[in-house]
Amino acid sequence: MNSIVSNPWEKTVILVTGASRSGKSEWAETLAEQSEQSVVYIATAMNNPMDIEWQNRIIKHQQRRPKTWQTIYEPYKLPWIIRNSLEEQCLLIDSLGTWVANFLDSSDRSWLKITTNLQESLSMTASSVIFVGEETGWGVVPAYASGRLFRDRLGHLLRQIGSKADRVYLVTGGHAIDLSVLGTPLNRVC
Repeated sequence: MNSIVSNPWEKTVILVTGASRSGKSEWAETLAEQSEQSVVYIATAMNNPMDIEWQNRIIKHQQRRPKTWQTIYEPYKLPWIIRNSLEEQCLLIDSLGTWVANFLDSSDRSWLKITTNLQESLSMTASSVIFVGEETGWGVVPAYASGRLFRDRLGHLLRQIGSKADRVYLVTGGHAIDLSVLGTPLNRVC
């Protein structure tokens, strides 16, 4: 398996996307290990100790990661973390879907500022960044406005980040497909 970068200190932006339980987090972790950089795992979920099932998911993720990785729990300030990271770091952000959900109550105007800030942080960072993002648009149209808003915002954000990424992977059925090699980028970003 080839390393994600020819020079381990070279800045790279990667998007790993796929369905639930497809293996996207595991693939992103593999790519982070291959970077030969100091990995900083950024968990975007809000911690809810009362949700036992959620806590079990967190524990599984923690057990899978090397003990040498630093973990930051940050549900909101991704752009700040990305801007202030170090050149020798590889940031693994899991996940964009959870991050989008954290801002679901924001107005369209505020959301535009938030996502613009995130995209600008990518051009300002010295670190490699690996995003994990969920594909939610392949199912039925959600029955509720909040579900449609989440799906649309996440879909737009994935497309925006994918247009700037050096590599985009689709993970499905436990297999990673390099869309940067097999796909054709669209000219316009929504």
